[in-house]
Amino acid sequence: MARRPLPRILSSGSASITRSREIARTAADSATDVLHPLITVVRGLRLLAVSGRQKWVATPKERRGPKLFLGAACVLVVALVPYGPILALITVMGAAAWKGRERTPVRTGPDETETARLRSLYEALVPYFSTADDPEPLFAHGGDWAKAFDGYAFDDGGRLTRLQISYPAYFTDGEAAARSRIEQLLHTKSGRGREYHFSWDEEANRLVMTVLDALPTTIAAQRFVTAPGETVLGFTDPDAVSRTVPVRDGDTTVDASPVVWRTGGRSTEPHLLAVGHPGGGTTTLIRSIALQALQNGDVIVVDGGGTGEYGALAGRTGVLAVESGLGGALATLEWAAHETERRLITANRARQNGHPVPDDIRRPLWILLDRPGVLGHLAAADGRPDPQELLRIPLRHGRAAQVTVVLAEQFDALDTLTETVRTHTRARAVLGPASREQIEAVLGVEPHTTPPSEVPAGRGYVRLGAGPVLRLQVPATPDPYDDATSEAHRRAVLGLLPDRHSSVEATPAREHADEGPATEQVPVAVDTAARPVDAVPVEAMVAEARPSEPLAKAQPAGAES
Repeated sequence: MARRPLPRILSSGSASITRSREIARTAADSATDVLHPLITVVRGLRLLAVSGRQKWVATPKERRGPKLFLGAACVLVVALVPYGPILALITVMGAAAWKGRERTPVRTGPDETETARLRSLYEALVPYFSTADDPEPLFAHGGDWAKAFDGYAFDDGGRLTRLQISYPAYFTDGEAAARSRIEQLLHTKSGRGREYHFSWDEEANRLVMTVLDALPTTIAAQRFVTAPGETVLGFTDPDAVSRTVPVRDGDTTVDASPVVWRTGGRSTEPHLLAVGHPGGGTTTLIRSIALQALQNGDVIVVDGGGTGEYGALAGRTGVLAVESGLGGALATLEWAAHETERRLITANRARQNGHPVPDDIRRPLWILLDRPGVLGHLAAADGRPDPQELLRIPLRHGRAAQVTVVLAEQFDALDTLTETVRTHTRARAVLGPASREQIEAVLGVEPHTTPPSEVPAGRGYVRLGAGPVLRLQVPATPDPYDDATSEAHRRAVLGLLPDRHSSVEATPAREHADEGPATEQVPVAVDTAARPVDAVPVEAMVAEARPSEPLAKAQPAGAES
């Protein structure tokens, strides 16, 4: 049977129908553009009417009469004022246009990519936050992640910047190992290369993960606004400390959050131990401390590594000695032990007689020792005592004698530190890249952040006594004589160094005719090979103080006997 042809109106009229639709759509768009102001005003009037009705319904019945009377009075006043109705109409139209304007819709939830990230993170936490005996598990495979994640925030790249997690009460949040597993998982799933801070609220069963901003590395050595007895070790997060100091950051002045270490007679952590890998910044920290200590104290520097990093301090006012050889280091540390005894005897005698403590006793003395393990190895090979044994008296009684000891050592030589050093250095710092286990071994507790694998020099953690673990960035204090030092940093460090002694000659060794330091010192036997070097215990101090003599400069390492 042959097919009948379609009617003409259906076969040839499709093109005209399509064209008519396009014309109608164009006309509608043109009308919308022309009438857009009217549409906006009408929408605004509707919203104003809805808002007015809601307020009228929410008004108590006993207050509706006064409101009606007030409204009628306002209408009467507007009607009687010249041009009042016109002004009222313009005001209402303007309010309607503002109320009915188009607004960009505010996103109230995560998008598809962010939802997928949260779902993946939720599923990864299920094995750690769930048990088979839980009748209503908060974490379950295929469960609702919105019940466990109370709050979250993402950056422009779709990566998590903040996450608040509610976990079940039976989770062992009191165990460091359990918390460490959760932190490591969140760090891995949220993205590497950033540093995360974890705040555990064991009472409310909540964990808050926050991405930390990088600490500034552009702050160089400078005079910090501190009180006597305070030393700025570096700078930390703004919410970690309750104090700020003005610092120069390039060409501008900003307020930074310092980590202030207090020394002296009232300090609970009078001595410091800094540990790190090569290039971590421990030498930079000691150099920064030395520049601050020279403002109102005397400094002794012992460079066990013999790298010459402290050559710029040699011969400066207030620098009593800069030693790198074994003989000079032993002689200098023996003098420091005797000087501590002398200060204790003099201060005790002055207090017993009712006199104030002499000024030379109140002047701080800083003993800065870098890489003591190297010197201990050399001393053992040469049959001499370990230089750390000479620090026993300054470490035990230095707080009362205004003597502060700062040591820096590397991780591979931590076992060479004596028990006295470990016991009395309650201020600790870890600089450079380090694992959580290494940080815990030095500071006593794990940090609440994830240590990044790559950090700039001088970046690490610090803990003063039993206080919290803080992030630390040491101010840039390089060796000004190093060719790799920038000109700005070189000028900054040289500007902080005191003037050189007028009696210092070109030769590095001090002549015996030098007057020595300003404070009174005790005699030191330079010939350490003639007799064993041993510090005199404080318990055996005699009633009379030893006569004071200037500190004799020890021979360099090449001239040891």
